[in-house]
Amino acid sequence: MNWKKVMNGAQYQVLATGSEADITSITYDSRKACPGCAFVAVKGTAFDGHDYVAKAAEQGAVLVVIERELPSYPEGITVLLVKSTLEAMPVMAVNFYEKPCESMTMIGVTGTKGKTTTTTLIHRILLAAGQKAGLIGTIENKIGETVYPSQYTTPQAFDLEELLKQMKDEDVQAVAMEVSSHALALHRVDGMKFEIGVFTNLSLDHLDFHKTMEAYLQAKIQLFRMCRLGLTNMDSPEGRIVRECGFCRMRGYAVDTETDYQALHLQMDVHGIHYDLKQPDGTTFPISYPVPGRFNVYNTLAAATVCLELGVAPEIIQQELARTDRSVRGRMEILHGPEGIAAIVDYSHVPDALQNVLETINEFKTNRVITVVGCGGDRDRTKRPVMGRIAGQYSDYVILTSDNPRTEDPFAILAEIEPGTKETGCPYEVVEDRREAIARAIAQAQPGDIILVAGKGHEDYQIIGRTKHHLDDVEEVRKAFKERA
Repeated sequence: MNWKKVMNGAQYQVLATGSEADITSITYDSRKACPGCAFVAVKGTAFDGHDYVAKAAEQGAVLVVIERELPSYPEGITVLLVKSTLEAMPVMAVNFYEKPCESMTMIGVTGTKGKTTTTTLIHRILLAAGQKAGLIGTIENKIGETVYPSQYTTPQAFDLEELLKQMKDEDVQAVAMEVSSHALALHRVDGMKFEIGVFTNLSLDHLDFHKTMEAYLQAKIQLFRMCRLGLTNMDSPEGRIVRECGFCRMRGYAVDTETDYQALHLQMDVHGIHYDLKQPDGTTFPISYPVPGRFNVYNTLAAATVCLELGVAPEIIQQELARTDRSVRGRMEILHGPEGIAAIVDYSHVPDALQNVLETINEFKTNRVITVVGCGGDRDRTKRPVMGRIAGQYSDYVILTSDNPRTEDPFAILAEIEPGTKETGCPYEVVEDRREAIARAIAQAQPGDIILVAGKGHEDYQIIGRTKHHLDDVEEVRKAFKERA
């Protein structure tokens, strides 16, 4: 494709003119530069792509897009100056891959919690309804039932459009996609069109990036500029703000608020949740889901609402949600051990999510609750004592441990969590090594205890420095159960 066609719709200044060869690929990673490619220089937190322009040219790039002028440019390539390479990337990606999203029904889900479970459930229901469906999210990407690895909740613009093009070429009809606030703020989904957008909720997270809760909310609201229909959680104060954004037609779903779609006659126990789903015309049908937790009421309600809006029959929604073999990995994943001990692995890495999970566990516990929890490094520090306090308030014993320390000192992170736990009076200990912490929790558990291993969920790694090391909470729980038995 000619570079002018790739840049159609973007504002740019030509700084150097080189080859008119067609663009064969686009990358923002100089290590992936190859003959005929376009290289987009992006300034990240650790590296600046502008420092690698010469390397990209050496490897065959014929077009370079930059956002600040350089002292000199490699000969024989075209160099374009734009206001923001982050804003130029989605324009280039949509043009290069020829707008694949316009050939499929796109469903975007945003919010602090519930994105993964909601999109996974939508994907499963659509498959059960006979559609070939795609999934893009935190745990995995899927085309039908085929799994592809996932690096980001929402991929970078080029990776996203390449994946959507693959889905289009494989005749995918609908795509359920997590849309993170980072992706919206960093323009990864600019130029896309969604049939339906969903807002789940907003709670304390990512303030290291967004700085304020208002900026965090406004980033998420941007999804609805791209939607035909918006569905929002009307039990959430922020959800009610989203409904008034005026960007598209809106409908609500809720448990406690009378709105378009509502969960009535709610019942919860250790075996799951049960309610009647009221539709806009007043008719109802029963929903059962075999994983407990009030948050799963909202997740199933959002997924069912999307599918109803897409014309899926209620009986298909009922049947798929009721299946007991479809729990979502790392989301309230229950593992049973000896002596009636149970462990729950959950991705509750923000205060509100941790509180929701612990409140749910306390509803059906028969003995003590032991919580293993930490906080990630290089992330919002304000939530650390809050996480410690919540763990202490809702547990009988707490073990503070490392999550993904990244480039921070893990003991410094733990020192910021510890005061919150200490002020609750709950007995606790600090065990920095996560494997050891999980093993200690299970070794000292009494018959009937429930151990919550919080924070990492589906992740099968721990990031220390900038390196990922294999560590899977589910594996560690099973190993500790085996040793105890």
